[in-house]
Amino acid sequence: MNQNAEYSAVNDAVRGQFFRRTWAMITPYWRSEEKGRAWLLLAAVIGLSLFSVAISVWINHWYKDFYNALEKKDTAAFWQLIGYFGGIAAVAILGAVYRLYLTQMLTIRWRAWLTEKHFSRWLAHKNYYQLEQGGYTDNPDQRISEDLNNFTSGTLSLGLGLLRNVVSLVSFSIILWGVSGSIEVFGITIPGYMFWCALLYAAVGSWLTHLIGRRLIGLSNQQQRFEADLRFSMVRVRENAESIALYNGEPNERQRLSTRFGKVWHNFWDIMKVSKRLTFFTSGYGQIAIIFPFIVAAPRYFTGKIELGELMQINSAFSNVQENFSWFINAYSELATWRATSDRLLSFQQAMSDNEQCPPAIDVRPEGERLVLKDLGMDLADGRHLLTDADMTVEPGQRVMLSGRSGSGKSTLLRAMGHLWPAGHGSIRLPTARYLFLPQKPYLPIGTLKAVLSYPQDDSIYPAERYAQVLETCRLPHLVNRLDEANHWQRMLSPGEQQRLAFARALLFAPQWLYMDEATSAMDEEDEATLYQALIDELPGLSIVSVGHRSSLKRFHGRHVRIEGGRLQEQQPA
Repeated sequence: MNQNAEYSAVNDAVRGQFFRRTWAMITPYWRSEEKGRAWLLLAAVIGLSLFSVAISVWINHWYKDFYNALEKKDTAAFWQLIGYFGGIAAVAILGAVYRLYLTQMLTIRWRAWLTEKHFSRWLAHKNYYQLEQGGYTDNPDQRISEDLNNFTSGTLSLGLGLLRNVVSLVSFSIILWGVSGSIEVFGITIPGYMFWCALLYAAVGSWLTHLIGRRLIGLSNQQQRFEADLRFSMVRVRENAESIALYNGEPNERQRLSTRFGKVWHNFWDIMKVSKRLTFFTSGYGQIAIIFPFIVAAPRYFTGKIELGELMQINSAFSNVQENFSWFINAYSELATWRATSDRLLSFQQAMSDNEQCPPAIDVRPEGERLVLKDLGMDLADGRHLLTDADMTVEPGQRVMLSGRSGSGKSTLLRAMGHLWPAGHGSIRLPTARYLFLPQKPYLPIGTLKAVLSYPQDDSIYPAERYAQVLETCRLPHLVNRLDEANHWQRMLSPGEQQRLAFARALLFAPQWLYMDEATSAMDEEDEATLYQALIDELPGLSIVSVGHRSSLKRFHGRHVRIEGGRLQEQQPA
């Protein structure tokens, strides 16, 4: 399944249950081991949000007294109210600062918890490998880093904003209802008419906002994906800089990057066009809202039914009610981004669930002391058979060499043993003894050379002398003095040095079974012979299953098996 198929198929399934699935993504944190501190922080943030509403109500009443003092030219009252406002402002500032601080604290704690859960799940069940091979999701790194960040901050921002608006709406609706009076229309008396005017104004505005801006959800989703694709392409150039330079592939890479950026460009222009129309409407809506309450309240003011202070209080209350009713309009762009982010996280989780729930086609499990292949078949994605009904048993202590033409399925067989091949049938019983895989291209994590050598174990379990010893054995004496140096070793070492480092790792790990996929392809025959002999000498009784082409490898293996025509064929040792 490619990226577009993932977006259309998985997301379509998710969207039908969007709110239920999103709620299921939100709630686990609030029931987790972090729940005590999480709820305490949330209660504090909600309390400060409601306090900010109380400050707004407080200022609304201040408006009435202040403008009445101005109208009456009451100097004493004027300066008294100025001082009163200074106190209100100081309290408001203090509340706003701590509301932001505690909200950020809650956001980062929630994000940290979600990130750890996604790390664990992504790395479990080989999800990180299967999803990449199958193309089920684009840029999982972005989904875990940026999308989780946007999801937690957006959820809290929108949730708290909605709560604050509801409380503010109730508070100012009561004020507006009380001060706006009634109006008679076509012989019908309408009490609290300015409240109904604010409601109607916001309802029409919300409907038109959604009509104009609804395309932003899909466009925001695509923009995040296109931006991540562009970053990934640039990382690929950095990772393969030497090969690209030797090929003089700069024009080709520039074309690839330009194509990626072209998608970013065109999608962003679409966002700009929709945003322009939406901004035209929302800006006009906001500007009209400034004078709308004066227009509606003017008849009562000019007939002397209300004073200037009451007019300004009505204007303030109306503005707050209208703004609260218009929360959907003001938050529409943020809602669109949050919806797009949630869709991406939900589709990512759905893809992981599908992989976890999909029963393996090949039954691979540890059992007994021997390696046993029974009725094993391996298929390619296009339906072609690499291997058909293969049977093989490898006894402890045997050293088996797998050979065959390129593409015959040698490396695929090792992948199947490592739980990495999804298509096929039959069973593989792996020995329960300690084992290690050495791929053709070793993985060297960024860190100290000790950490690289001991991977996937901790670097503290071996003494420094042992690290030095295996480096000497594997013809890497120039690295002995750099064991504590942290670096990007995959970039610094040649392919041959990397493979020798992998052999040093095997000597440290001391497995009982070793599976190697052309693990000496970048070495010369002298280094290859030295390292194979080191394994045999230092790890007596070691069982080896290795894939290789070179005839020079045969002398280190007592048994030769060739994959030919989809079958395993035993070869007589030379």
